[in-house]
Amino acid sequence: MNAADTRRNRIATLALFAVTAFWGGSFVLMEDAITLQPVPDFLATRFVLAAALLIAIRPKTVLLFTKKMWITGGITGLFLAFGYVTQTIGLDYSTAAITGFLTGLYVVLTPVLAWLIFRQKLNGKLLFAAGLALVGLAVIALTPAGIGVGELWVVLSALLFALHIVALGKWSPGTDTYALTTMQLIVTAVVTSGLAAADGYQPPPEPSVWVAVVITAVFATAIGFMLQTWAQAHMDASRVAIILTAEVPWAASLAVLSGQETLGIRTLIGGLIMFSAMLIVEWPSRRKPLPGEIQAVHPPGHFE
Repeated sequence: MNAADTRRNRIATLALFAVTAFWGGSFVLMEDAITLQPVPDFLATRFVLAAALLIAIRPKTVLLFTKKMWITGGITGLFLAFGYVTQTIGLDYSTAAITGFLTGLYVVLTPVLAWLIFRQKLNGKLLFAAGLALVGLAVIALTPAGIGVGELWVVLSALLFALHIVALGKWSPGTDTYALTTMQLIVTAVVTSGLAAADGYQPPPEPSVWVAVVITAVFATAIGFMLQTWAQAHMDASRVAIILTAEVPWAASLAVLSGQETLGIRTLIGGLIMFSAMLIVEWPSRRKPLPGEIQAVHPPGHFE
């Protein structure tokens, strides 16, 4: 690796860490914002802005919307849209740290769903990680009365995000990444706008909510996607996967640093167990993936 490649690799690493900070910080920003604006209305504002921004940056991308793209983007966009809806409802009932930890379940659920749907092989490492993730979930969320409502919503969102990755892994190869992402954002914007319109759309009521909308739409979604896509083109996929797990500790640490919450001992221990399960799944393996095998890593077009 020459000096230019080394420098580019370092910049790509910093860019990915910035993306994970945007994603982790989104949980903290949204938790306050959705107390002032209904969940569907906040998400509709966010994704209409994000979709419009990507189209404005590359207007000709709409010319790439083929019939196949409409089908692929439509299906994956629905998984993404309802993943965000359920995740944000869960955040409304739970905390930013717990939402961040439990959302990370999608890393473990992805290969499990690929096995259930497409009969892809599950190895011992994945089975161990799945068991570990269940232990982490129990430590964080299980109480004598059962699992909390917020935690159930977030687990459902993790399932939908995992389905999103499985669908992308199966249908997106050979598709223009920018166009597919724009299509998914359009679908998400339409779905959330429809939910918001059901009882009358309410715009952000004050500047602090607009700040949350702009940061999550512009930095966590539009710019985050572009940085992620660029970095993935200059780094090994296994390194990308490990770095992107930093979203989870970012969410927890920013929630604490902002004074929004304090981490209880159960949340901390359960979160560490959950994070360990994510790292086990994402850690590089000497075994080469089989042709068409779906990986738990963020494929192009998947973002938080």
